Amino acid sequence: MEPRIVVLASGSGTNLQALIEATRERDFPGQIVAVGCNRPQAFALERARQAGIETFTVDHTEYPSRAEFDAAFSAEIERHSPDLVVLAGFMRILTPEFVRAFHGTMLNIHPSLLPKYTGLNTHRRALEAGDSLHGVSIHFVTEDLDGGPVIAQAQVDISADDTPDSLAEKVQQMEHVLYPIVVRWFCEGRLTLSEDGACFDGLPMTTPMVLPANDA
Repeated sequence: MEPRIVVLASGSGTNLQALIEATRERDFPGQIVAVGCNRPQAFALERARQAGIETFTVDHTEYPSRAEFDAAFSAEIERHSPDLVVLAGFMRILTPEFVRAFHGTMLNIHPSLLPKYTGLNTHRRALEAGDSLHGVSIHFVTEDLDGGPVIAQAQVDISADDTPDSLAEKVQQMEHVLYPIVVRWFCEGRLTLSEDGACFDGLPMTTPMVLPANDA
């Protein structure tokens, strides 16, 4: 039976779209069984509906605390019996209880070359620091915000005339390439999380796999 994937999103869902298109390939080893969102008007929900994928929404504004929202959201996710939970532009800080419930089966994508620039405004911060390279990281989710073991990264060159918006566009293009690759690895059973960190083909990953800028 193919691994069951639940994708969580908060916004327009461009990474979701890339995953939908990837899972439509005949040889893809997993299927997206549901898309969940914390914002009822998020376009990600429409993308899922157009693809014939079940959706669910748990509006975070209706809950008095983060813990209560996470408990309700977790229950909705578990209803779909996922083998993998993929955060694709899901803009909520998760409680430790939520993260522990999906330990080893939850991936996140972050627009920087972690450990650089955790949190928000990563493109502006890379430009202000005078960096020559920027990029995207995919990591296992742990209780440490943007601090879980990094699996893979893709780099982009920063040009002298780049702005936060132009840099965001470059990075987003690489997100759409890299995320389906990593999700495939997980569904194939090649990617796991151990006590020592991420493992690939049964071996500990001492460094992330990196797609260099000149290959992007």
